[in-house]
Amino acid sequence: MRFAFIAKHRHIWSVSWLCEVLEVSRSGFHAWLNRPASASAIHDAKLVTAIDTSFKASDRTYGARRAWLDVLEDGFACGLHRIERLMRLNALRARPKRRGKPGDDGERSVIADIEPVNATGSREPARP
Repeated sequence: MRFAFIAKHRHIWSVSWLCEVLEVSRSGFHAWLNRPASASAIHDAKLVTAIDTSFKASDRTYGARRAWLDVLEDGFACGLHRIERLMRLNALRARPKRRGKPGDDGERSVIADIEPVNATGSREPARP
């Protein structure tokens, strides 16, 4: 996390000063910067594309479980928690299902049977 912070802010402050403040070595930062991506990072990138395809094909309604089942059908081997983590990191959040308005069964409440209130606010009959 410290190296990522240094990489993000090295155009503002010098790398040597950032490394000193964050108590990391400059050689460690440069080794991290030039290190190739790990096998799990490469696999995660492939999974994210498969998850994104499934997510967008479902009109952004699939959560982690359904996306996981689609990814398994595509031939990727992974667990549900990994899919959940990748969806969370890539801001892929399912939209809730749209609920319809409540149905009208035609019955009216008892309140409609009470005498209407006249313009003055009282229940007395209005004067002619």
